Amino acid sequence: MKSCLQDAYLDIETTGLSWLDAEITVIGVYLVNGNDSRLVQLVGKEVTVDNLLKTINGVSTIYTYNGSRFDLPFIHGSLGIDLETIADHHDLMYDCWRCNLFGGYKAVEQQLGISRRLQGITGLDAVLLWQRYREYNDRKALNLLLEYNKEDVINLKVLNERLEGKTVLKFES
Repeated sequence: MKSCLQDAYLDIETTGLSWLDAEITVIGVYLVNGNDSRLVQLVGKEVTVDNLLKTINGVSTIYTYNGSRFDLPFIHGSLGIDLETIADHHDLMYDCWRCNLFGGYKAVEQQLGISRRLQGITGLDAVLLWQRYREYNDRKALNLLLEYNKEDVINLKVLNERLEGKTVLKFES
């Protein structure tokens, strides 16, 4: 019997902040079941309802950072899929807050010593990389965007592992 991949670490790249006037350019999903893992990146025209549903088939929990406010609503608005009806959703940002770890995803990574090969690339850079790829067929820009997204989803798993068992930090008064 084939075992299913239980956990999915998900992050999207987009052309803007609202699904009303922007599109999803990449959906990165890092699928993990014990020691087995697999990265799936849906890019451009591959970002479809069918492809996303195939990717998360068998997933029990989807992990994100700020996914409650960005990734999942953007996917729901753009593709019409409410991922929270398909799998449990766990937004690691709120776990970070409970541990007094604030700021964006990259800031929390720095606070916890989670390393990145790609330094200094932001969500705005992701938009610009996609534009360079679309306008000039710049494969290096696309590859950099995909590497950025890959680090995002793989580091979500690292973040989750760092947070497991972590108690709320207390400030001395």
